[in-house]
Amino acid sequence: MSSSAPDPGPPAPPVSRGARTSANRAAARGKGSAPDVAPPVAALDVNQVAELAKRVIGNVELAIVGKRKQLILSLVAWLSGGHILLEDVPGVAKTMLARALAKSLGCQFKRVQCTPDLLPSDVTGTSIFNQKTSEFEFRAGPVFTQILLADEINRATPRTQASLLEAMAEGRVTVDGKTYTLKPPFLVIATQNPVDHEGTFPLPEAQLDRFLMRFSLGYPTVEEELRMLDMLQRTHPVDSLEAVATAEQLVAAQAAIREVHVDPRVRHYLLQVVHQTRHSEHLALGGSPRATIALFRCAQAMAAIRGRSFVLPDDVKKVIPPVMNHRLILRPESRLRKLTTEKVLDEVLGEIAVPTIHA
Repeated sequence: MSSSAPDPGPPAPPVSRGARTSANRAAARGKGSAPDVAPPVAALDVNQVAELAKRVIGNVELAIVGKRKQLILSLVAWLSGGHILLEDVPGVAKTMLARALAKSLGCQFKRVQCTPDLLPSDVTGTSIFNQKTSEFEFRAGPVFTQILLADEINRATPRTQASLLEAMAEGRVTVDGKTYTLKPPFLVIATQNPVDHEGTFPLPEAQLDRFLMRFSLGYPTVEEELRMLDMLQRTHPVDSLEAVATAEQLVAAQAAIREVHVDPRVRHYLLQVVHQTRHSEHLALGGSPRATIALFRCAQAMAAIRGRSFVLPDDVKKVIPPVMNHRLILRPESRLRKLTTEKVLDEVLGEIAVPTIHA
């Protein structure tokens, strides 16, 4: 049900104190070698984060044409520690986007094709009895990776959809009473087809709220599609992509964006937007406190990608649609009047004064 790079296997079992002591003594005597430990990556500043984003975007665009806006949003979500829901028709490079991001940062990538018969254990893994040792061994599932593509997630049953919630919210997985921590940076990119709803299980609102962003890729222009045909004439360019950064650098960038300054006036503007959705006559459900945190973190990431150490109101406005659209529920009478969450958000933004922030 899944295809990917080679399986790294289950998390390493705990090492006893005696075994650790023996290993340390052997290393001290020169008869053993210490385990390979990756050197820590130095802290990044916003200029280095912007340079990192520029390299990754440029590399991904060698394989995917005309999706810069979506690439920026994908990096904003990843730097913010969130997850992405891609809602679009088949064949617009949703899978290629996930693969290109993984290759650009040298991250492990796995793909799960969601179907109605997919079980939670097919995602998280399961314990198998080993007759030789008379013990149960944990076989890790595809969720033990750094980028997981859950293709057509709405075709999986609610039980299987829910198996991803702990991994998405806490970066860990609990199986048979044991908790395993996932290797950072962990990103779930889920896709769903908005046209074909036969045999699907729509994601409930509580689970949609777990996705930091929802957006679509859209069809390319004629010029972009012509360029795409030239690129695909012999082989797919995503197969030849090389890493331009490391996963450790992305983790350092995730820590760096949290130091981006957010002026109290910008914070108040952000809160006004969320609170206004909770009181809109067109909405049955407005933005949650999780939506407030998501806007705050995404605005920081957007500012860092642009090379600024402070957030502007424009940074907030850029991320409002992908962060808020899937968290709002229209009233039935609003649907009858052909209103959309996009139109409601435009109306909300038009009623709130934008603060003036000087560099």
